[in-house]
Amino acid sequence: MLRAVPWLGPALLLIVAIVAFPVGYMLWTSTRDLSAYGQDRGPAGLANFRALFDIGELGTVLAHTVVWVVSVVLITLVLSAGLAQFLNKDFPGRTAVRMAILVPWAASVVMTTTIFYYMLDPDVGIANRFLVDIGLLERGYGFTKQPTQAFLVAIGVAVFVSIPFTTYTILAGLQSIPAEIEEAGRVDGAGPWQRYRYLTLPQLRPAIAVATVINIINVFNSLPILQVVTGSIAGFSADTTTTLTFKLIRQNQQVDTAAAMSVLNFALIVVIIAIYVKLVRPTRQVDA
Repeated sequence: MLRAVPWLGPALLLIVAIVAFPVGYMLWTSTRDLSAYGQDRGPAGLANFRALFDIGELGTVLAHTVVWVVSVVLITLVLSAGLAQFLNKDFPGRTAVRMAILVPWAASVVMTTTIFYYMLDPDVGIANRFLVDIGLLERGYGFTKQPTQAFLVAIGVAVFVSIPFTTYTILAGLQSIPAEIEEAGRVDGAGPWQRYRYLTLPQLRPAIAVATVINIINVFNSLPILQVVTGSIAGFSADTTTTLTFKLIRQNQQVDTAAAMSVLNFALIVVIIAIYVKLVRPTRQVDA
């Protein structure tokens, strides 16, 4: 076993440098008394966590976080599964369509979100102007000015930018399924939905699991979309735990409480992914 250390050493050092050390430092910071400028004034014990739970709207923020993550991940998976199924077919211009799907993923998330934000502006937004011109609205509506509506807009933008990666992950899973499985189901008289439900979908479990876990992490920690769409809304009425952390640092200058929020965020992600992996068991053997 010692002979493997020289080969594993670089990888282990990299893991320690970019994973273990930041996590350990975050945990340590959450137990310190820090000034608004980050000066360490000594140990704080669990005071930062108590201050965190003293925030009156923390329950609402946690509820927003659950709705945000579940909605974006679930809608993205459903839409991406259908899109991947379509892109797996042979049709004229398929390569161009596949390349076009990558655009939302390749573009800057901040720029994409900003475009949507200004499209929905009640005064100058082209989307609002279109809805007024066709008679659906009498005047421009503030889609991004109220907490609930802005939160729904943010969910839509997050789905839009998450679809490319998820679609390509599921598409890769589809292309790894032997054609004989589909053919066998057709010969046995199974309909299209039956073939997808009982033959294709079980084979896609590993690909869907990878897409789900990565999307959970990305969406849970997503700041740019929510900051652009809901950042100007006062209070915590449209916040998730990630945007709350940002506000604690930028607006309230509570660096130590924000560190405690980061630890809570990390714990929540670990628990959610552990529950998902336990329930779905993506590595379980699938009978062909």
